[in-house]
Amino acid sequence: MARAARALARAAEGAAGPGLGRARLVPLPPGGAAGPDPHGRAELGWAGPGRGSGDPARRVPGRSADPPVSAGWREAVAAAAGALQAGGLVAVPTDTVYGVACLAQDSAAVRSIYSLKGRNGAKPLAICLGDVERLYRYCHVNVPDELLRDLLPGPVTLVLQRSEELNKDLNPFTSLVGVRIPDHSFMRDLARACSGPLALTSANISSQGSTLTVSEFQDLWPQLSLIIDGGPIGDIWSSECRLGSTVVDLSVSGKFSIIRPGCALTRTVEILRQKYGLVPESS
Repeated sequence: MARAARALARAAEGAAGPGLGRARLVPLPPGGAAGPDPHGRAELGWAGPGRGSGDPARRVPGRSADPPVSAGWREAVAAAAGALQAGGLVAVPTDTVYGVACLAQDSAAVRSIYSLKGRNGAKPLAICLGDVERLYRYCHVNVPDELLRDLLPGPVTLVLQRSEELNKDLNPFTSLVGVRIPDHSFMRDLARACSGPLALTSANISSQGSTLTVSEFQDLWPQLSLIIDGGPIGDIWSSECRLGSTVVDLSVSGKFSIIRPGCALTRTVEILRQKYGLVPESS
């Protein structure tokens, strides 16, 4: 524990504070994740970069195995966690597109993300966790645990009733919160390394396209503390790879509502309707 704390302290000292215009770029080394998926993730059982589960056609959703990690991988996680603990904004690769993360329980950092994005303060941020078990602390869950594990980890955002544990300054205008557990080993390791949930949004100015490489959001670099470069995410020439996660509202018992189709719509709806008997909320 002491060694981990020292590593985080060193990482925090080396990371620029938010908005200081001197973000560090840290290449994500191999050894902690699979390479980018040549199939572009779409509808293949949660296929995506950073997976530890091998062939997407044989992968059981929500059951990815974490691969062995290298020293460089651990150092990247420690650097990102240190920057977040210091109140910074960190650009990260996910299983869908590049994102920007901060500590969800840090109100000042949350305000910094909205400033970075040029985003309407009434548009909610999702939270990111490392494991399904942690979801119960921050959400009131009204669906079976098996359903959660069928969809997560994966390119899906589940919208649920928020609990009192979540920072009241995060999306104070709604009783709901979107939850992401990306099927990306780095993101899950980073979330586990932090004491609370991450707030996560796409690495782009609001209303602009999603990004699949770090060079595509260079305009944001001056306001970031750290940039984790995981390489290209999927096929950068494919518009389907820029769709982001499928966002589904599960806050009403027995029903679901698709808020954003995203990259995993067909598989998500198939699980909700055929396996669990949920019906569209408009029905």
